[in-house]
Amino acid sequence: MKLSQIKNHLEKLETIAFELPDGKLVPRHFHVTEVGKVEKNFIDCGGTVRHEVVANFQLWEANDYDHRLHPEKLTHIIELSEKVLGLEDLDIEVEYQGSTIGKYGLDFNGTNFLLTNKQTACLALDACGVPTEKMKVNLSDLTMSTGSACKPGGGCC
Repeated sequence: MKLSQIKNHLEKLETIAFELPDGKLVPRHFHVTEVGKVEKNFIDCGGTVRHEVVANFQLWEANDYDHRLHPEKLTHIIELSEKVLGLEDLDIEVEYQGSTIGKYGLDFNGTNFLLTNKQTACLALDACGVPTEKMKVNLSDLTMSTGSACKPGGGCC
């Protein structure tokens, strides 16, 4: 989800809820402690230099049970971040504390903002030599084709 999309959704909401991938909701007294611009410069395993930029939201909860972030307030925080940090219409990545800091994508189901699982991947599969599909081999075919099949009493085991 991009910044423009979350602002459009926030205009139509009376309350904000974030839903974790397991269906549980982030407690309603969460804070958005950061809205930032995260730039990542790196070299993939194939030697290609890459650059990624995302808008980052950090969700945090404390013992402030009376706190409720309203859609207008989050919109204001996003707009201030766009102005001060020069944010473009970037994809959003959300950080939330589980057993460690988790990074999530963001989606919307019409009611809740959904924290979606992110996955790692090789960005240079063509350079790595990693097969795109796991080869299926019957072990019986493999030993017969090499001619080195062990036979009882053959001394190979």
